[in-house]
Amino acid sequence: MIREATPKDLSDILEIYNDAILHTTAVYTYKPQTLESRQIWYEQKKEEGYPILVFELDEKVVGFATFGPFRAWPAYKYSIEHSIYVNKNYRKKGIGTALLKELISIAREREYMTLIAGIDAQNEKSIYMHKNFGFVYSGTIKKAGFKFNRWLDLAFYQLELNGPKQPVEE
Repeated sequence: MIREATPKDLSDILEIYNDAILHTTAVYTYKPQTLESRQIWYEQKKEEGYPILVFELDEKVVGFATFGPFRAWPAYKYSIEHSIYVNKNYRKKGIGTALLKELISIAREREYMTLIAGIDAQNEKSIYMHKNFGFVYSGTIKKAGFKFNRWLDLAFYQLELNGPKQPVEE
């Protein structure tokens, strides 16, 4: 079941995220987060009106997804970047795909123009999943990060959505 996250989900979200930090190149950071930092993240996302979705199985959160601004300047307001993380014990079960499908639906409803995925260039499974949804390759930043004693390339994929009926400059 996919639903909006609540504060009680934060410990499961933290467990999933910290595993990604410690064992994958899905996120280019080194140190595990604290529950307090995830609470601040949660409150900020909610305050700014961004979704935090969770995939729940047997009363446990096994995946989560969100989106937020791509860049801070006002002209980027119709572009968003998303994140999807799945518990290591529940991968290859369609959870990431289901979460991405729901994020795309929400982004369309909210009239965003471009949904952006920044993916470690060696993460073939994530790239494949995004291509299946119509994301197109838009460039790679070589040696964008350094983790696990090696340089990492960050590939960008984008999905063009419908955008606003009446875009405005503010």
